[in-house]
Amino acid sequence: MFISGIQQVGVGVANVQEAFKWYRQHFGFDVPIFEEAAVAGLMLPYTGGQPQARHAILALNLQGGGGLEIWQYTGRTPMPSAFQTQLGDLGIFIAKIKCKDAQACFHDLRKRGVNMLTTPIARPDGQEHFFAKDPWGNTFEIVEANDWFSKSQPYLTGGVYGAIIGVSDMGSSVNFYSEVLGYEIVVYDKTDDFTDWHGVDGGFGRYRRVLLRHADKRKGPFSRMLGDTEIELVQSLKRQPRKIYEHRYWGDLGFIHLCFDITGMNEMKKFCTEKGHVFTVDSSGSFDMGEAAGYFSYIEDPDGTLIEFVETHKIPIMKKLGWYLDLRKRSKPEKPLPTWMLRALGLGRVKDK
Repeated sequence: MFISGIQQVGVGVANVQEAFKWYRQHFGFDVPIFEEAAVAGLMLPYTGGQPQARHAILALNLQGGGGLEIWQYTGRTPMPSAFQTQLGDLGIFIAKIKCKDAQACFHDLRKRGVNMLTTPIARPDGQEHFFAKDPWGNTFEIVEANDWFSKSQPYLTGGVYGAIIGVSDMGSSVNFYSEVLGYEIVVYDKTDDFTDWHGVDGGFGRYRRVLLRHADKRKGPFSRMLGDTEIELVQSLKRQPRKIYEHRYWGDLGFIHLCFDITGMNEMKKFCTEKGHVFTVDSSGSFDMGEAAGYFSYIEDPDGTLIEFVETHKIPIMKKLGWYLDLRKRSKPEKPLPTWMLRALGLGRVKDK
């Protein structure tokens, strides 16, 4: 059993094609791994007890990092939060995107008309970062990173680097993310009114923030491409936080889950159960997702934030030639896939005219 990295952050949207276009043009998520319109029949604990029709696209930026699973309800109107969510509210409030140069990336996105919330500034660990919003109100942290799968594309951004998650009890949350997900290194643990957050919704105020990273390099088929990641936990010390998905369904507007690519789902199920985090959703074997297939499950962090595990079974390498990779046949599952094979995913890149 091992984790290869963050496979994707799920983002609920009102128009999947419109959102996919924006994310590929501005953040470089231009390689769709799967696109499927189907019924989500296994997420009943989080969809009102009823199967829900949806359309989803999983898109990657092949310079490295996790993907975005862009997710739209098609049988009901996806609902926004009934209140203004802000930093420290419980759940995934911000998705982290890696970049090569924060200053250059900031000026490039600003020229494109992206809604910039802050200017580049150092975090407590010295890394340059800034915050921006997409057209639908989702906040992204753009942060400099050093590990890249490829720099062959013109984008200044890479893929998903992690998330900023609101928590109610820092101790129990740190234990969860370190023990269950391997984020054992505390990069910083600070309490203050942080100037680098001024401009973000709720960014003024006294917070405790803890940045976590994993100690060991991830292993597995996609580890080389998914790369290093980080989780930042935030606890508000001056107000009572609310659940971001209070009275709403998974799949409604906003960041819906954080997904990890893993190998050894049965062992993971046993491990999580022993730690007191039972699977709340379990596909119980391979699940067809159109052009891809895998075994997926969900657990909750101490505040109910959804963590997804996916054991990838099949992915398309060259769909036009009918070339699919069956990962269940690998004799050494911990070994990364060859670089040339991962780069071949780029043959499915969507190019805008």
